Amino acid sequence: MEEKIYKIMSGAGALNLVVGVTTLVAGITGGVLLIISGAKLLAGKSKILF
Repeated sequence: MEEKIYKIMSGAGALNLVVGVTTLVAGITGGVLLIISGAKLLAGKSKILF
């Protein structure tokens, strides 16, 4: 019985680790893309006429 619980807990821990790393990578990637697009908007600010 204890082995079954240990296997379930280790599987859940591994899944949590994978989801955490994936979320971290997606967050960093999204942040970098937002910074780059904002920098491009600021660089082209003088070309925009209203």
